[in-house]
Amino acid sequence: MGHAETTLREQAAPRQISMDELWMPFTPNRDFKHDPKMVVRAEGMYLWSDRGAKILDGSSGLFCVNAGHGRKEIADAVGAQLRELDFIAPFTRGHPKQFELATRVAELTPGDLNRIFFVNSGSEAVDTAMKVALAYHQARGQGGRNMFVSRERAYHGVNFGGVSLAGMVNNRRKFGPTLPGIAHMRHTHIKENFFVRGEGSQGVELAEDLLRFINLYGAENIAACFVEPIAGSTGCLVPPKGYLQRLRDICDAHGIVLVFDEVICGFGRTGSAFAAQSFGVTPDVMTMAKGITNGAQPMGAVAISERIHDTIMGAAADGAIEFFHGYTYSGHPAPCAAGLATLDIYKNEGLFERGAALSPYFLDALWSLKDVSVVSDIRGYGLLAAIDVHADGAPGKRGHALQKQLFDNGLHVKASGDCVIIAPPLIAERQHIDAIVDCLRKTLAVI
Repeated sequence: MGHAETTLREQAAPRQISMDELWMPFTPNRDFKHDPKMVVRAEGMYLWSDRGAKILDGSSGLFCVNAGHGRKEIADAVGAQLRELDFIAPFTRGHPKQFELATRVAELTPGDLNRIFFVNSGSEAVDTAMKVALAYHQARGQGGRNMFVSRERAYHGVNFGGVSLAGMVNNRRKFGPTLPGIAHMRHTHIKENFFVRGEGSQGVELAEDLLRFINLYGAENIAACFVEPIAGSTGCLVPPKGYLQRLRDICDAHGIVLVFDEVICGFGRTGSAFAAQSFGVTPDVMTMAKGITNGAQPMGAVAISERIHDTIMGAAADGAIEFFHGYTYSGHPAPCAAGLATLDIYKNEGLFERGAALSPYFLDALWSLKDVSVVSDIRGYGLLAAIDVHADGAPGKRGHALQKQLFDNGLHVKASGDCVIIAPPLIAERQHIDAIVDCLRKTLAVI
């Protein structure tokens, strides 16, 4: 009684469902329930609404459905796994597929990032990476290293560790001071690089912020520096040329663990398996999620260098637990099966290479929107790009209206403030890029 209701039109007999009980994440709930955007089916490059409308997925769901929707191979693998082994406790017990998937992931990671710890999300991966860095320094007798350095406009998930590292104010402002001992470098979105494709030529000196914090707090107190190679959820901030290498050099000189958050960049988004390979800079620890299962099952992972792993292992007594951390669903059989099937698709269909080949056409097409009056910047690398629009009153008002209108016009994209982020599945073809840009142009012209 008194519930807001909507009709699911894809059912054999239409039925009303209450919309009051669910509290949706990162959503203006009252606005959504006034004008619901419901999706009931997905296949390939497309979604279908409850009204039967066909919608092109321009953001790979939420940067995770890299191989396209409705992959039967993944569904079949998960179903078979659940019928064979639905669950086994991950503490002191194992199952074959978690070891197989760890090996397959390690084949893709750069350098010696060959030790894989499974979690259930990007947020959990970031918190795990923070603990790994702390445990590593304790194991080598430098337990005073308990500070972290991140960046403004950073997104590292929504657990308290990631929120503390975060540099997006709305992700922090309601939750108090969060964890102590976090310093934030400046972001790299500078006017000199507006409308520049790929890495900008200006701004490498912003990496010196890390050196400034070393001089202020002392390297002996800093555990790790966390960066997204391309800052994703804030709107695709591509690093300036040489920036990531400079961070690597500073970390090496001062014994600081360098962590790349590759939750969005990973699994082909930048043309390589990971952005670390695209930019030629190898971190000490790397987080991942999203594309590891093509979004079909919740899963994340942390790749850790053998050097760090072996140091932590070597500091523990024989027979002792070396790392007091983990989750009930770490390495769950169903996501492991999904991950193996997903990696097979990436390899067998050459999707990383396919994405790299499509990138120039994708970026050319998006840059054709530079003449639209409401557009204030365009950024991109690989198959990841963002378009900023001029604010209209309150920050984010125009961006929110834009993503809603785009959906109604047949295109799903992620919005962040007055910015839309475009990241099509790696199976996209030129005709899909043309359709994305055509819808963007028509909608931007009237928003």
